[in-house]
Amino acid sequence: MEKPQITAYLKTQCGWSAGVRAVLAKYNLQYTEKDIIQNPAFRWEMETKSGQPLSPCVEVSGEMIADISGEELEEYLVSHDIVQSSTEEPAVPINAPCPPEQHESPVRLRL
Repeated sequence: MEKPQITAYLKTQCGWSAGVRAVLAKYNLQYTEKDIIQNPAFRWEMETKSGQPLSPCVEVSGEMIADISGEELEEYLVSHDIVQSSTEEPAVPINAPCPPEQHESPVRLRL
């Protein structure tokens, strides 16, 4: 199997972003992470490539998968024969939103 080129457009703290990270770690896939909170240029890049503002978005070998959970990413990777399905449990839930209290605190940007 050829190693895919993966770019993940993720938020610093986010349940779905954590799920995407967990799936990529579960299958030991190397990827480039672009934090759309810490770097607004990455958000612009993600929106330009995906055609929409919702995250996470994952680009796998040139194909953009927009607004995806870890669960959906795992299904994509298996169905496209990029990985073989594994029963190993990921480190965190792979289809969970952010807890409400996370959005009640102010976001700090490092520019």
